Amino acid sequence: MQKLIKSSTVFVLVISIILLLSGCGTKQQLDSNVGSAGQNGSSSQTSSKMAETTELTISAAASLTDALKEIQHSYESIHTGIKLNFNFGGSGALEKQIEQGAPSDLFLSASTKNMKSLVDQQLIDTKKQKTWLTNELVAVIPADGTMNIASVTDLTKKEVKKVAIGIPESVPAGNYAQEALTKAKLWDTLQSKLVQAKDVRQVLQYVETGNADVGFVYKTDALTSQKPKIAFEVDPKTYSPVEYPIGIVKATKHIQEAEDFYAYLQSQESLNIMAKYGFTIPK
Repeated sequence: MQKLIKSSTVFVLVISIILLLSGCGTKQQLDSNVGSAGQNGSSSQTSSKMAETTELTISAAASLTDALKEIQHSYESIHTGIKLNFNFGGSGALEKQIEQGAPSDLFLSASTKNMKSLVDQQLIDTKKQKTWLTNELVAVIPADGTMNIASVTDLTKKEVKKVAIGIPESVPAGNYAQEALTKAKLWDTLQSKLVQAKDVRQVLQYVETGNADVGFVYKTDALTSQKPKIAFEVDPKTYSPVEYPIGIVKATKHIQEAEDFYAYLQSQESLNIMAKYGFTIPK
């Protein structure tokens, strides 16, 4: 009888040990599965978060630089899933980039001519582009300068050695300046004094650093720096209206996001920012 009880006790102990070991193994497997699921979930969340961010590339005229940087801050603070990447330059150069297939979602030009060219080539839908802003052409000189420059005819003075303008073929401000000087019959006369720049910001830099005595820029550019001062406003009757059209590039891969930003640029909030920087809102 004692032998039977002893055998039963041993059997129970063996069974208990087997169940205990089995339970540990199951717990370890469960822990492993939970850990794996947690890691996979975290990875999925990270990938999802990265996928939620959409980057828009905006090709924009250099004269819009300061105002658009403020708009970027305002827009991205509201639209957390959007990252705006600006490609600033001369409108003609930007037009060529878009023609050659460079990635771009929107085009913000300083000339209707460059926008029209892309519309004519069916790279921008005519129904998704419009005139956004207007501007004025002015001549600037160093703020500490002593020369008396009050009109385009004063550019012929001997003390004026260098006159900076944007490259007329690719920089709208340079083209407007050429129109004004041609109208005044001074384009050929001033050829030896002209220094051409890749965009209006470089023209401004030439005057700021003393590498040019006078420079033709937009009024909005002149207001961004205290180093140069406006010598005179160019007669608006001597050059074409300075209009800034904006449009959505057909090749965009983010049409909804591009349309949203296009609409925001025309909102009162956006236009107030542009007005603060000296741009005029067309009626």
